[in-house]
Amino acid sequence: MSRQKASSESVLVKEPEKASIDKLEQILSRESAQPKLVGSNGEEILIPESVYSFLRQIVHGMASGQSVSVELHNPQMTTQEAADILKVSRPFFVKLLNEGEIPYIKVGKHRRVLLQDVITYKEQRQVKRRQGMKELSQFLQEEGFYGGEGVCEIAQE
Repeated sequence: MSRQKASSESVLVKEPEKASIDKLEQILSRESAQPKLVGSNGEEILIPESVYSFLRQIVHGMASGQSVSVELHNPQMTTQEAADILKVSRPFFVKLLNEGEIPYIKVGKHRRVLLQDVITYKEQRQVKRRQGMKELSQFLQEEGFYGGEGVCEIAQE
């Protein structure tokens, strides 16, 4: 199995920790310079951006009252695990592999994909969607479908 829970249960904010979590969220949300961690012995280390981004997400979730759990992924994953990450069906994901959209390797008769390749595809898909929406919006404006207040004139009819 490629996936495992880092802990067996989710973490909820305990009432005595609420004020500290809220303060931490405020600090993390306004921090513009690269943050650092200071150990009890005074040793300092810069927090890498990937860790900092993840920390912000965790603290925001906890401050919002959500439970938080961490799930570790093997860099190599099954087609079902990758499909779950993309929120698509496994057959659709296999189609993407067969069309060469995402690289894969074969282990016996099973396909395996790298987590990084799945994440890269997901990011590229998001960029394409945004670009498509931008082009559609420009086209509709050029064709006069948007009125002066940004409301589609078809909807007004």
